[in-house]
Amino acid sequence: MSSDDKMQERFGGFLDPTNDESAYGSAEEPLFGSRYTSHDIPRYEFPKKSMAPTVAAQLVRNMHQLDANPRLDMASFVTTWMDSEAEALIAETQAVNIVDTSQYPQCTEMEQRCIQMLAGLWHAPESGKTEGEQRLGTSTIGSSEACMLGGLALKRRWTVARKKAGKPADKPNLILGINAQVCWEKFNQYFEVEGRYVPVELDYPVMSADRIEQYADENTIGVVSMFGSTYNGQFEDVKAFNDKVEELNKKNGWDMKIHVDAASGGFVAPFIYPDLEFDFRLKNVNSVSASGHKYGLVYPGVGWIVWRNRACVDESLIFHVNYLGTDQPSLNLNFSKNANMIVAQYYQFLRLGFEGYQKIMRNLMQVAGHLAKGLLDTGHFVLIGGDKGLPVVAFALKTGRKNKEGDDIGYDEFDIMDRMKEYHWQLPAYNLPKNAE
Repeated sequence: MSSDDKMQERFGGFLDPTNDESAYGSAEEPLFGSRYTSHDIPRYEFPKKSMAPTVAAQLVRNMHQLDANPRLDMASFVTTWMDSEAEALIAETQAVNIVDTSQYPQCTEMEQRCIQMLAGLWHAPESGKTEGEQRLGTSTIGSSEACMLGGLALKRRWTVARKKAGKPADKPNLILGINAQVCWEKFNQYFEVEGRYVPVELDYPVMSADRIEQYADENTIGVVSMFGSTYNGQFEDVKAFNDKVEELNKKNGWDMKIHVDAASGGFVAPFIYPDLEFDFRLKNVNSVSASGHKYGLVYPGVGWIVWRNRACVDESLIFHVNYLGTDQPSLNLNFSKNANMIVAQYYQFLRLGFEGYQKIMRNLMQVAGHLAKGLLDTGHFVLIGGDKGLPVVAFALKTGRKNKEGDDIGYDEFDIMDRMKEYHWQLPAYNLPKNAE
C-alpha cells in the first residue's frame, strides 16, 4: 500500500476537499473544534469572512510562539521588561494620538517634560524652566528617526549658509565612522548626502578624531559620533571630535557641527560617567539623540532628539497644520503615533529618578564585567575594543586554537551562535567593520 493510500485509509473521511466556508466558529463552538485547527487560513489574501475573536487571537498566539523569547535575546539592547504599573499606563494610552496636541494637552505636556529633563541631563545651555527658554526637541518612533532629523538639521543649516554666501550647495557630505549604525547609510541615501566613512582598526574599532581632517572640506555638513558603538558598545571620544572640529573651523573659516548618536550611551554615561563630556558641554555639539527603548528602559518604540537651542533648527523644517482643530507644529518625519511609550518614558523618569537609573546602570556594568571575566577565564576568548562604553560584552574566539590533542579547533563564532540557539538564547555572531575584521 502506498503512502497516499495509507493516508486516505486513515484520514480520508476527515478531509474536506471543498474547504467549506460555513463553519467559521461561534461563541459556543470549542476553540480547537473550529475549522481553523484543520483547514488553511488565508496568508496573503484578505479573508472573505469573519471569525470568532477567540479563534483569531489563538491563531496569532500560535504564530508568535514560534518567535524567540525577547528576554533571551542578547542580540539587542532593547528593553524587554517593565513593571505592571507601566504596562497598565501603556494599555490605557495606546489609543491616544500624540500629534493632536489640542485634544491631548496633558500627554503633550508629558512629552515636553521628558524633552526638558533630557536637555538638562545632557547639559543644554538654556534653563528650560519657562516656555520661552525651553530647549528644542521632539520624541520620535525610535532613534533612527531622531538621527534623520539631526542629519537634516545639519544639512539645512549648511545649505542656508552656503546660499546666503552665494556658494553652491549641491554636494553636501557627512563624516562618520564605518562603524556607524545602518540608519546613517539610510540618511545619506535618502537625503542625497555623500557619506565619508572613516576606517577603523581592530585594536580601536571606532572612529578616531585624528582622521577627521583628511575627510573634511567646505562641503562637510557635520560629523557624527557614535556614542555607544553597535559593534562593541565602545564610546567614541566626542571631546576629541569637538576639539578637532574647533581647530578645523578656526583654520578654514568653516562652521562644522557634531551630531551625537547616543542611541544607547545617552542613557548610560550620565549615570556612570558623569564627568565624561559627550554632550552640550562641548561647543560644537549641535544635537544629541537617544533611544528611549534601549537604556531609557521603555518598550519599543520611542526615541528622542534635543538640539542645543532653537537656532540649530531652521524654521523651514518645522511644519504647521490646523486640520486637527488648532495650529499643530510638527518636527518629525512621522505624523500620527500613539502616546503610550512617551507616557511610559515619563513614568520611568518619575519612578526611577536619577538615583534609580544610576543603580540600574551600575548593576548592568557589574553583570557585564562578571560575564567578561568569565569568558576570559575560559582561555578561549578575547574581548573586542576597550575604553569606556556600554554594559555590553563583545568577544571573539582566539586565533590558532588547539584541542588537547594539538589539532586545530574547527568551529567558529557562528557555530557557537547556532549551539546557543538550541538552548533558546539568541547570541549574535557578526563581522566587524571593514579593516577591523
